[in-house]
Amino acid sequence: MIRHLLGELADGAAVDPVASVRKGTKRALRKRFYKQVSVGDSAGGHAVLLDGKRAKTPAKLPLVLPTRALADAVAAEWAAQEAVIDPTRMPLTRLVNIAVDRVIDESGAVADDILRYAGSDLVLYRAPQPVALTARQSIIWDSIISWARERFGAHFVVTEGVVFVAQPEATLAAVRAEIGRFRPPFRLAALAALTALSGSALIALACAHGALSPEAAWTAAHLEEDWNLQTWGADADAVARRTARRAEFDAAVRMLALVR
Repeated sequence: MIRHLLGELADGAAVDPVASVRKGTKRALRKRFYKQVSVGDSAGGHAVLLDGKRAKTPAKLPLVLPTRALADAVAAEWAAQEAVIDPTRMPLTRLVNIAVDRVIDESGAVADDILRYAGSDLVLYRAPQPVALTARQSIIWDSIISWARERFGAHFVVTEGVVFVAQPEATLAAVRAEIGRFRPPFRLAALAALTALSGSALIALACAHGALSPEAAWTAAHLEEDWNLQTWGADADAVARRTARRAEFDAAVRMLALVR
């Protein structure tokens, strides 16, 4: 569910939240059809206005946002478009579109999917080698697990390798309760995006609560990838994909802040 939603968010493939954004750039982009962008009060919140008319989501729903700060930020993305409307330069707009179009109606399934990430969370599975990587994982990931234990009383089982290890039912119940505190659609959509882009519900939750800075959360999510980059180097496509994913990640962090 999360990967499917994020595939739409990035205007593309469910497996990779940014893959089809890249693919989409091969198609002709829509020409900018408006001159002025503004924000106006609307029933239920604040509407993004294009030449005085309410902007709409891909599902043709009014783009009405719960706080003026979020509406202003989305409006700024629309105003920044020039001759054409480039979705790759509008990560916050894509995320709010998903929140309005899908998460409202599918919030239960989205929350369940975040919980599934927690059940086999990235930070619980450690590399058996090399020793230096394992040590780095322990230093960074153990602190996240400790935070989760203190924050919502969840005791996780950590293992070595990739063989699935079931987590205690009480632990999953505690995580479910924590996820339930993220009100749909906007806060839940942001948490879902952070989870999918980091590969970890625990990293996402720690970042959402400010226990990890966005930079620290991003680093924690990419320990093994960074290790491989240091060892083997990076190619241009991999760097471009990572840059695009980071823009999506930062948009999710920003949305959480703007809807508080």
